[in-house]
Amino acid sequence: MFAKLMPSALVAAFVLAAPAHAAPAALLPVEAEAAAPASPLAPLAADSVWKPRFEAAAADLVAALQSRDEARWGPMLGGQWLAVADRARVRSLLVDPDSPFLPALFSRGDRHYRILGWSAPASLDARERAAIEAGQEAEALVCWSAGDDGDGPWPATAREADNRPGRGYACARIAYSLRGEAPGWRAFIETGNAGLAAPES
Repeated sequence: MFAKLMPSALVAAFVLAAPAHAAPAALLPVEAEAAAPASPLAPLAADSVWKPRFEAAAADLVAALQSRDEARWGPMLGGQWLAVADRARVRSLLVDPDSPFLPALFSRGDRHYRILGWSAPASLDARERAAIEAGQEAEALVCWSAGDDGDGPWPATAREADNRPGRGYACARIAYSLRGEAPGWRAFIETGNAGLAAPES
């Protein structure tokens, strides 16, 4: 019995003596993975089949946000799936004096908007681009600003559409789907480091 307990006692003593932060050394050196470059944004093509769909969705969304009525904008941002914290965050964006939504949506001057998509790689040929246009799902950013002539600045990448205080525009991401019995869309409003689920190809 004593002989059987000795190896276990030695192992326990060795484990207790080892530093708590000790970890097995890697057999191969590991290099830090380079961060993927942010995909540039570009205005949605004028002849895109998606443009009228996103324009209609953007018009409905801005009217709902301007109403500040959660019963109107809540369903567009996820309805029952919109977390309580996210609801509070959107409510705050619509009244916070530092929010870019106040000047973009509620100022009395001229308001401008842009619908931006992710730039397709130059390597895509005409057939591949046509396949994207004919797809069942698409995403775009809609951004609003007030004053000036509407020439910008606008976000150059999705990471710049984060609605931080000081931005000269306010943005929402719209995910549109033609799947199912009826076309539908959902909007997402990001803040700070929440990060947009944008293609980073």
